[in-house]
Amino acid sequence: MNIRTILFPTDCAVPEDRSCQIAAGLARDYGAKLVVLHAWQPAPIMDTRVGPIPVLDPDEIRTEEKQKLDAWEPPDRGVPVERVLMEGEPGEAILRAARERECDLIVMGTHGRTGLRHVLLGSVAERVVRKANCPVLTVRQQAAAHAPQPAAV
Repeated sequence: MNIRTILFPTDCAVPEDRSCQIAAGLARDYGAKLVVLHAWQPAPIMDTRVGPIPVLDPDEIRTEEKQKLDAWEPPDRGVPVERVLMEGEPGEAILRAARERECDLIVMGTHGRTGLRHVLLGSVAERVVRKANCPVLTVRQQAAAHAPQPAAV
């Protein structure tokens, strides 16, 4: 398998997460570029008598999201990184970025929601797996609530 470009979608919240470690490790091992994608959605709009008004300033949000992305660093500083900020629904932004940058692999975290939470919140990872033009490696994130607890003595 010839991997030259790996797409790593992130919300920039936790750079030490497992999917980040795996994406950076694969980029290092294959000598690939790591495309770090941060997708953000515009602020909700409040409809008033004078017309629709954004609840928050979209330019301010864009600037804040760009700052988060610019501050993000891979765990392995030797990996070449391209940072991409896209506006829109995360699943569609991931698929669009993978096509536009001709990615060979997408590595992304998943929360592993099931049941009603999955139905209500949907799954970005599931949508990407179904529609991506390249392989997708999903990495289930460790939830603090599900971490092994020491046995009671």
